[in-house]
Amino acid sequence: MKELRADIERAGLDTIAGRKAPRARVLLIAGKPGSGRTALAEELVRQVADRYPDGVLRARLTEPGGTPVPAERTARELLGALDLPAPPGAAEDDLTEALRDALADRRVLLLLDDAANAEQVDALLPDNPDCLVVAVSGGPLTGIPDVRPCTLGGLDAKSAVELLGRFTGSVRITCDPHAAETLVEQCGGQPAALLLAGGWLAARPQASVADLAKWLSGDTDEGPALERVFRHAYVALPSVAARTLRLLSLAPAGVVDPHTASALAGCSVSTAQARLDEFATLGLVRPVDSPLPQYEVPGCLVPLLRGLTETLDRSAEVQLARARMLERTVRLLQSCRATTEPEGSLARKKLAGLPRALRFPSPAAAAEWLRVRQPALFAAARLAVADGELDTLARRLMAALVRALVAHRGTEAAAPELYGIHGLVLDVAERRDLHREKAAALLNLADLDARTGRTEQALARYRAALDAGRQANDPYATGRAMESVGGAYQELGDWHRAADWYGRALAQRLTNGERADAARLYGRLGTVHTYAGRYGEALRNWRSAVAAYRRAGDVPALARALSEMARVQEYAGRPEESLRTCQEAVEQARQARDLRLQCALQLRLADTLERLGDPAAARLHRGVAERMLGTESEGSGRTRREGPDRIQEGASRQEVRSDHNPAHEDTRIPEGSPADPEVDDSPADTEVDDSPADTAVDDSPADTEDQDGQGRAVGARQADPQHAGQEACRTRG
Repeated sequence: MKELRADIERAGLDTIAGRKAPRARVLLIAGKPGSGRTALAEELVRQVADRYPDGVLRARLTEPGGTPVPAERTARELLGALDLPAPPGAAEDDLTEALRDALADRRVLLLLDDAANAEQVDALLPDNPDCLVVAVSGGPLTGIPDVRPCTLGGLDAKSAVELLGRFTGSVRITCDPHAAETLVEQCGGQPAALLLAGGWLAARPQASVADLAKWLSGDTDEGPALERVFRHAYVALPSVAARTLRLLSLAPAGVVDPHTASALAGCSVSTAQARLDEFATLGLVRPVDSPLPQYEVPGCLVPLLRGLTETLDRSAEVQLARARMLERTVRLLQSCRATTEPEGSLARKKLAGLPRALRFPSPAAAAEWLRVRQPALFAAARLAVADGELDTLARRLMAALVRALVAHRGTEAAAPELYGIHGLVLDVAERRDLHREKAAALLNLADLDARTGRTEQALARYRAALDAGRQANDPYATGRAMESVGGAYQELGDWHRAADWYGRALAQRLTNGERADAARLYGRLGTVHTYAGRYGEALRNWRSAVAAYRRAGDVPALARALSEMARVQEYAGRPEESLRTCQEAVEQARQARDLRLQCALQLRLADTLERLGDPAAARLHRGVAERMLGTESEGSGRTRREGPDRIQEGASRQEVRSDHNPAHEDTRIPEGSPADPEVDDSPADTEVDDSPADTAVDDSPADTEDQDGQGRAVGARQADPQHAGQEACRTRG
């Protein structure tokens, strides 16, 4: 330890040469699994942490199964630990560069455990000599300059006896010090083997140190010391407990909680909790510092447990245990999401029928469980598709994880995690030529690209989704993709292509008899024609939308469509028609009980009446709008009285957006399986949602102008109606 601490301050090659070190210093602690390398690193971090005021960051670079963790995932996790945004879908180079930029003006200590190779460490090294990196690896990190290595072989005899005495107590060591030294020799001085030996002795106060040393000496099976000590601890377990221990090797990310152990072993949660506590006492698992009970299976024991599982358990039993674990995870995720549903809803009623162990006492408790278990949940998702299949259970798990994240964190906040989930589905779908799943994954990824401003990437993915949907002969996916392509072109300002793709999507909706979706597309066509200044085409499409909503009896959507038609009539220089349409829209908004839309329409009526030379009627309508918003403010508990300017600004925010882009919907995973019987999972949630309930909201080009003063803006549009739509669109952009 002294040497490690001295290496922190020791001059490096750059310092000796008179140059400032360009990067953080790297201390390497190398050794075999079970040599105590991680424990030594943690102790070093504990002793020097106060030198780094910006904190300690930890990352594990190898999964329990031995698979190296991608640098992209590690960089994203470290950025999250710094409370910095990590854009969904960002490339590995972008994320590692963002991490280096974040650490450039910070003084942090970075602990990188279980590094598989030098490339993993090099990608994460801060370009800041004030930072310190402690890397734990099984061998040298060739290629990283000025690394200070510390190679571990085993503890010296005195330290090993002291470690053993923490479990046995000083009396048993003092009574037979020679036996203690013999036991230390049998364990090879390895801390992991000594922990198992100490745990075995602590659970058997009547046994002497000599008994265990004699047994190990008489063990004729060859093998490393850790393997022999583990075998002795394992055979002493009851058969049921031994089976549970073996199955813990299936735990995602090597972290197990009582629910996971319960599902793997097929026992109750309380029984699983008791067994985990027993294993922790024996040193077979390690408790995790966490708000919820969690245990980590030591990495050095995972290969031994998996070997026993392959030898003693039939493959069908192992598959069944894994299926029980994933099913339990699905039900917990569904319960987690259901806590966010309103009281009395179908989901809450079904939730009440679940066993108590599967119910969360509050939404806060569910959100905390989701946060704490998130690494294991994502590892479970990777495990579910590891065999390259998207069977029913895997689909349900991915869908439940997406819904729980969206319910508790929102789509925007959970976008990076959602991106990873949909990326997993896409990888499997491409490998297995699953065209329908590929189309759904591409649509979901494109939606996330669109939300984060990567419209060009979103457009490419929407087109790829269209191709996959056609290959799958899936009319929903093709229609959804065509509409989204149009939305992407609209976002890019290419009104001609946007109208073309909306027209294609509209033709398909009409052919399939999907009238509600057709009404929405009429509105979107009206919007892009308005942006392009083609008011005649815009009015024709808005009239079609109005007629479709009227036939469907959708009063709120009808009110918004009429409002937008009145707006386009203003742009086209038809104030009398706009006045009549606006009056009809007010009546429909009144029937829909949409107070803010009524206010916006009253203000528009006032502007139109002023231009028509009736200021008295205009003042009357403005007064009505003011009283409506005043009533709404009182009803919401706000006592501050708003002036006319504030009211007009608030009303303008209600301006309708009928070109609702499916690219802004919540992402969904296609399941292709029945809803879970315990918690409501209606089939409507199994696809990328494209709900017509939002269809009447229009991204109108007049929004920014109304906020500057509706009278002046409308007057400007009246003066130059041919260019009003284009100018308004530029203002909005």
